[in-house]
Amino acid sequence: MTASDSPASPSEQPTPAAVLQSTPHPYYNQAVHGPYQLANIGDFVTESGATLRSTQLAYVTHGTLNPGRTNAVLMTTWYSGTSKIMEQIFVGPGRALDPEKYFIVIVNQLASGLGTSPHNTPLPWDGPNFPQLSIADDVRAQHTLLTEHLGITQLALVVGGSMGAQQTYEWAVRYPDMVKRAAPIAGFARNTDHDRFYGESLMQAVKSDPGYAGGRYKDLCEVEDGMRRHVGIWAYMGLCPEFYRRQLWKPLGFASATDFVNGFVAALFLQMDPGDLMCKASKWQRGDVSLQTGGDLGAALGRVKARVFVMPISTDQFFPVEDCRLEQQLIAGSELRVIESNWGHFGLFAVEPEYNEQIDRHLNELLALEV
Repeated sequence: MTASDSPASPSEQPTPAAVLQSTPHPYYNQAVHGPYQLANIGDFVTESGATLRSTQLAYVTHGTLNPGRTNAVLMTTWYSGTSKIMEQIFVGPGRALDPEKYFIVIVNQLASGLGTSPHNTPLPWDGPNFPQLSIADDVRAQHTLLTEHLGITQLALVVGGSMGAQQTYEWAVRYPDMVKRAAPIAGFARNTDHDRFYGESLMQAVKSDPGYAGGRYKDLCEVEDGMRRHVGIWAYMGLCPEFYRRQLWKPLGFASATDFVNGFVAALFLQMDPGDLMCKASKWQRGDVSLQTGGDLGAALGRVKARVFVMPISTDQFFPVEDCRLEQQLIAGSELRVIESNWGHFGLFAVEPEYNEQIDRHLNELLALEV
């Protein structure tokens, strides 16, 4: 089934108490990111101890769950991405994630802007009052969606990039008997100090704008200066020197590097809600599977039973290959599969044809492994 031809079941329809604030948003809606469904997973207690009432997750499915319920694939989302871009990049006939073979579920993060998020949640958790979330919260919420709403008790594969990789690791550690294979792309199981400071710089770029007002801004334009600083940080850390040296913005039709930053990076981020982004950045900054094992990363990754391909991007400046390798070596039977790209972390956007070729080759090999 697909999001367009399979309506939500009664348990997935929002009850009156579950309806998110109805103020239209020019970016977070079905027209831009749909079609997607909303599942009400009920009252959700976060790792920080807050209770989000009638929590909703936005998700989309592709393909059909087989009679044995063994062909489910979970795809998780990254910082700036929703299910729409994930399906555009990864899903399709003849691809590794082929809906003719697999039942593919793409779940948007909490605070994605589509489901329960700071900008659309009513009192008492509205806007700046929204509770601190964690990667573990996302994974626990997704587990409820899969097991209680979709009837899925095993996953042939969990795959995601960047923050999606953090969720992939969390799944493999938290639910080792459920996850048969895992492919974390360009992300960590436990965030490094280097990446933590990067996340802090992104957040402070926005929060230091007087218009942010502790998250009490009334309009996106009030935080434009901070969001443009946020864009500037992505322009040099999200990409890499090779991208600019080779002028890889030219084939996309941009007149200069500055034109690319304005037309690609700024055009992406300036549409988004700053409070939603800050909530996600905080999750990203604190991602750590070893919280389940008292800070022992080796013990946490030692829980993994899945077949794992760790897939860093060769030119990624804040999820470097060597840091990914150190984590991969802690996972029994895992393999390091480096994705060659000249786009740095933004290689995730799959602008280079070679990127998709590599992703599909590695995922096909992983899916072919016996488990």
